[in-house]
Amino acid sequence: MNRPKIPQTDSIQELAQFWDTHELTDFEDELEEVTEPVFETKVTVRLNPDEAEIVKTLANARGTSLATLVQEWVAERIATSSPSVANNDSSDKKQKGTSQ
Repeated sequence: MNRPKIPQTDSIQELAQFWDTHELTDFEDELEEVTEPVFETKVTVRLNPDEAEIVKTLANARGTSLATLVQEWVAERIATSSPSVANNDSSDKKQKGTSQ
């Protein structure tokens, strides 16, 4: 009996459907270690030169990178936003067509 192949897709929904009906241990010989984050989104933020220099100075003063400092600021802002904004991911799911 032929064993099905692991889907070669970036669709979380397709992968979830596949793994809902298959055992991971049946595919151990096909698995490979992933050394970097799989679901990471990169965002570019454009700053004017003065703003960029200030943020760099603040990051250096904290002993961190500019990117890490901005990530911390975004996380803090999300945490202090209203609960309906910080905890409501249903609108994101509806936009992506994955509402439950």
